[in-house]
Amino acid sequence: MNFLINIDKVFHELLLQEDTDKDKKITKDDNGPKKFALVDQNTKQEIVIEGTYHLSNLLQELALLKENKVDKGEIDLSRIQENPVERISRKIRDDYWDELTRTIDKKGLEQILKDEKTTNEVPTLYVSAKDKQGVAYFQELEKELQNFKVGILPENFSMEYVDTLNTKPGILALALEQKIYSLQGVPFVVPGGRFNEMYGWDSYFIGVGLIIDNQLDKAMAIAENFKYQIIHYGKILNANRSYYLTRTQPPLYSSLLIEIVKKKVVPSLEWLRSHLETVILEYNTVWMVQGNRLTPTGLNRYKADGVGMPFEVEPGHFDDVLEPYAKKYNLPIREFEKQYLNRTLVDAELDVYFVHDRSLRESGHDTTDRLINTCANLNSVDVNSFLYKYEKDIAYLIKEYFNNNFQVGDVTYTSEEWDQKALFRKEKIDELCWNEELSMYFDYDFVNKRQFPFEAATTFFPLWAGLCNEHQAKKLIEIALPQFIKTGGITGSTKASTDSFSKDAPQRQWDYPFGWAPHQMLLWEGLINYKFFNKAQEMVYRWLWLITKNAVEYNGTIPEKFDLEISSHKVFAEYGNVGTEFDYIAKEGFGWVNASYQYGLQILSDNLKQELNKLTSPDELF
Repeated sequence: MNFLINIDKVFHELLLQEDTDKDKKITKDDNGPKKFALVDQNTKQEIVIEGTYHLSNLLQELALLKENKVDKGEIDLSRIQENPVERISRKIRDDYWDELTRTIDKKGLEQILKDEKTTNEVPTLYVSAKDKQGVAYFQELEKELQNFKVGILPENFSMEYVDTLNTKPGILALALEQKIYSLQGVPFVVPGGRFNEMYGWDSYFIGVGLIIDNQLDKAMAIAENFKYQIIHYGKILNANRSYYLTRTQPPLYSSLLIEIVKKKVVPSLEWLRSHLETVILEYNTVWMVQGNRLTPTGLNRYKADGVGMPFEVEPGHFDDVLEPYAKKYNLPIREFEKQYLNRTLVDAELDVYFVHDRSLRESGHDTTDRLINTCANLNSVDVNSFLYKYEKDIAYLIKEYFNNNFQVGDVTYTSEEWDQKALFRKEKIDELCWNEELSMYFDYDFVNKRQFPFEAATTFFPLWAGLCNEHQAKKLIEIALPQFIKTGGITGSTKASTDSFSKDAPQRQWDYPFGWAPHQMLLWEGLINYKFFNKAQEMVYRWLWLITKNAVEYNGTIPEKFDLEISSHKVFAEYGNVGTEFDYIAKEGFGWVNASYQYGLQILSDNLKQELNKLTSPDELF
């Protein structure tokens, strides 16, 4: 049923009555009457829209019509009365993925270059000298477009060279592809908000969501850009900006390939061959170099390059760290920071701190007390779970698609040798990281030769990777998991681990009480791997209830993360919460939370979906 109305008039009347806190949204925090009458201009028929959720839906539909410059238009009442689960899922599928899609080419360059991270007067795009086609294409664009500069990265750049770019930072080019009439950028999907570039591990989870929503071409495009980064920048980057050339990200490339081949529509065996070659190249040159990310134990660590403070943090972020050093050198903190950044003042102890900090950022867990001032000393459970999965994935792909004989140059690989690598890794993880008494996996400090006893959600990553035995899986789920569960999902760490750190330290966003989509998604798949189907249903429901409740009460908001202690997107921790700032209508959600919603709905039973639409609290069901 449609109602013909004066869009602008109704829009302003609705806001005046219901948006009492003037934040350009209708939320549970507004104290209007929560009741608004719509009158059809032709029939004079009246319908009353009631409640925060339906009123915010009305606001969103009006905002869309206003954007389309419609003066008088029809409001579709079915959209206002749509069940929340169907509405959220539909908007992710039909709108949000497109809103988050970018290309680096003539069409998409302006959107990429002009964001809040651009500090140069003339925005700069860096292109690898190896990419002859890209260099030629972008140099031609430089002549054509105003206020845009191309920088050429040397073929074999050093970390010292990367440091010189900090005074002139820029975006890094990604892959181009030949279309009928021209070269175009291979698309990628950004997380959202201020994260307006291609992020490493975000892209895997986003890819999972894209595949579910029948956008396989975009998931394959992510793989193409992974391959491009390895070939041209030496690694899959934390993100494609110049100051991220010093670090990679959690290794999930092989997992994306597995998700793609599951769909049985791989474009060609040659496509898969080229990607498998690049996965193996990354494995050998990024992860398995002794003394870098490979340690004497035979297990791996995160270990970023570069010296000193990471470039991307906002002013004042490290004041609690820098203050004692400023006192040591009898300098005001800003002056000390300036001299330390310029390397006119060098402090070896502080340099070590930032080796750990940069490595922590490489892990994707920025920040957590688990990794602060210790990350590069740890055989972390997360990276070794990911690499075990690499080894098993490579073995599977060689066996299933290449007749157990995969030639790269003059080297022949078989599935058996990759299975052996995985078996070795599993045995070392069992020896060094598994704690039978506490029923958890812990990071192993290979410098001090002991487990680091911080209880983190990464303890469940071995379930996802399939490296637990049945006994370990049972103990993880029966003993460890309850320590992480809150009403809306699992927290990044247990409260006990967080409480063991100073109360004066900043609240770390990857620790208790915060909940993140990748932790939930990897847990769900792990539970399914080990046939804990009922527990998987419960954990999916908890997280989807939190997303749904938040969207219903806060004008469709889908944020980066949640505070699970209060089941809210209102997060008071470092960096705030991306995805919460918009006017009238959420346009994009947040990448991996969007993906977690679509993935969770694939798992959830029909009867629990009905409870989800009613916003039945998980505490009433489980």
